Amino acid sequence: MKNLSLSETSPRRLRLFRAAVAAVAVASTVVACSPVSNNEGGTKSGDNQAAGQDNFGTPADPAAVKKGGKLVIALSAEPDALDPTLSRSLYSRYVFQAICQKLYDVNEQAQVVPQLATALPTTSSDGKTVTIPLRQGARFADGTEFDSAAVKATLQRHLTNARSARKSELGPIDTVDTPDAHTVVVHLKQPFAPLVGALADRAGMIMSPKALQKLGDNFATAPVCVGPFKFAKRVPQNSIDVVRDPNFYDAAKVNLDAISWHILSDASIRAANLRSRDAQVADSISTQDYGALRGDASLSVLQSQSLGYQGLTFNIGNVDGVGSTPKPINRPIAQNAKVRQAFEYAIDRKALVQAVFNGLFAPACSPISPASPFSSDEAQACPQHDPAKAKQLLSEAGVQTPYPVSMLISNTPDSLRLAQALQAMVKDGGFDLKINPVEYSSLLDEQDRGNFELLQLGWSGRIDPDANMMNFVGTGGSQNVAGYSNPQLDAALTQARQTNDIEERKKLYGQAVTILQQDDALIYLYRQRNLTAVSKKIQGLQVFPDGVIRAAFAGFTK
Repeated sequence: MKNLSLSETSPRRLRLFRAAVAAVAVASTVVACSPVSNNEGGTKSGDNQAAGQDNFGTPADPAAVKKGGKLVIALSAEPDALDPTLSRSLYSRYVFQAICQKLYDVNEQAQVVPQLATALPTTSSDGKTVTIPLRQGARFADGTEFDSAAVKATLQRHLTNARSARKSELGPIDTVDTPDAHTVVVHLKQPFAPLVGALADRAGMIMSPKALQKLGDNFATAPVCVGPFKFAKRVPQNSIDVVRDPNFYDAAKVNLDAISWHILSDASIRAANLRSRDAQVADSISTQDYGALRGDASLSVLQSQSLGYQGLTFNIGNVDGVGSTPKPINRPIAQNAKVRQAFEYAIDRKALVQAVFNGLFAPACSPISPASPFSSDEAQACPQHDPAKAKQLLSEAGVQTPYPVSMLISNTPDSLRLAQALQAMVKDGGFDLKINPVEYSSLLDEQDRGNFELLQLGWSGRIDPDANMMNFVGTGGSQNVAGYSNPQLDAALTQARQTNDIEERKKLYGQAVTILQQDDALIYLYRQRNLTAVSKKIQGLQVFPDGVIRAAFAGFTK
């Protein structure tokens, strides 16, 4: 099977992607901008869809779906906290998509479109004042009115909560003003190009001030937002249920009565639930099951190229927990970049994705997609597989071989296959890799605490490279679980945030990737395809390149 790479995106889709991100950059500098409509089209493929061809799904035909019913989604891992300020998991975004709308969303062409806002922001000539017009007539699930005060309360919580995962995403916000109930004005200390992209994800999910006041840091136990559905219950390690919200401003477009996410970490069990009709949707289907599911006449497989990556993170300074000041760790792999570089030289990315994922995924050496307008030769530079070079670096570092390394990884079958392939591969480079599999939510807890030496985890990706980098490798980043800090890298990423010139940002991100590959606190391995299997009894379920399952407006076929 052909190995697919994001660089192989069709010329038309590449132009759309580049134009979309360029439009976001322009939106941060113009004084006025026109409303952007939500393009609900998609790449529609039939049963003869070619392997590797994008298929985002299509909106439901109102005449062909019936009202009512509960949609069951077999989910590959348990979401973390259902709190937009704290959440870091892709899987929580699936649930949020149904219950917590954002100021902006991303469509199938990776374009930012208004959701709770009514247009892209207008920005002052100096880039420091951003004005956002808000939707009127929307209400939270608790019945309270959605307004500018709610937006301000949410943004301030993102910026001030001690455990916030959003603070670095929102950048240099100084103050937030509310000149009227339907206008928010964000004042920045410096221009901040990635702001619109950030507001198209969890940073833009607006929470009910009433619920925040009542629940505080316990918001995740009963989250209240604006959405087609509202939270009903959660059974840890088992399921999450939401029900239709009659307060939703566009309730007539909601077909389902309820959605239930069932946590089934084993891909073969998810596939079995689809075939038995106990579930109508299964996320993250295994590449091992891909062929059989595509060949099932009762199912469709939605797929798209991911904006993100899967990688390996070394703990080089996370002693007191994520966000704390980095401290030295007394082991060679944390102290000496040559040991980490040796580990990278020991990895054969092409062989890895071919052997473990049947060539459906693409090797990756960077947090920046090759299809991004911010990509460059420097951003895509990739150390080649060279076990002899790995052993040479270990010798130069003065460590004994085989050098032992313990890797924390999710306990899913696909993750374990990956771990075992890595284990065999790096042995030739002088490493003895020990595998420590844990349940996904435990893995998130352990990484935050710094209780790991090496960690395998990925990121679903965002359209702006800043959101794929600053949080993870910038000093003090809210998801910098490596405890990594490099002033040169910080300077490049900060400069890239403060300019809307795409060529200048491209140059700076190339410099950033060069620095990252010298330090190797995070080794990028491959890019996934978003693979979601759906019963043909369901219409309107969609998955875009951001990887989020959009089920809120789906329905059962009549």
